[in-house]
Amino acid sequence: KVQEEIDCVIGRHRSPCMQDRHSMPYTDAVLHEIQRYIDLLPTSLPHAVTRDVKFRDYLIPKGTTVIASLTSVLYDDKEFPNPERFDPSNFLDESGKFKKSDYFFPFSTGKRICVGEGLARTELFLFLTTILQNFNLKSPVDLKDLDTTPVANGFASVPPKFQICFIPV
Repeated sequence: KVQEEIDCVIGRHRSPCMQDRHSMPYTDAVLHEIQRYIDLLPTSLPHAVTRDVKFRDYLIPKGTTVIASLTSVLYDDKEFPNPERFDPSNFLDESGKFKKSDYFFPFSTGKRICVGEGLARTELFLFLTTILQNFNLKSPVDLKDLDTTPVANGFASVPPKFQICFIPV
């Protein structure tokens, strides 16, 4: 579906640019779902509470260090039905247009989110669209035998090792 959208919006005779993203809701949804599903950094960096905060039945005093669980938001089943399943429709409305989610925090939260977020979003879009514009991707193993469950390795979650073939279009 991403390749079909690339063919319709960009074609094969020019390179993708960031302006294309607005005309490519499915591709945008796939990129968001990749980041939600992989949950690269399950916890944010430590933050300090700047004033006393009442959270549920708890009082968090000013100056307390807190670490947000980004996984609890990215995998919230109220926002993302079947959060353990990769599903780009989590970011599409009924008419197929891209929809933002208040539960999408792959770059952390608060005033000190990742300073590279803008660059990362740009690179992810340009890399993915350029690769899929020029190559078909094929797994050497049957897709039903491929486990895409992210692997937690302490600080980060990473995709499991697998092989992929890039076949020129």
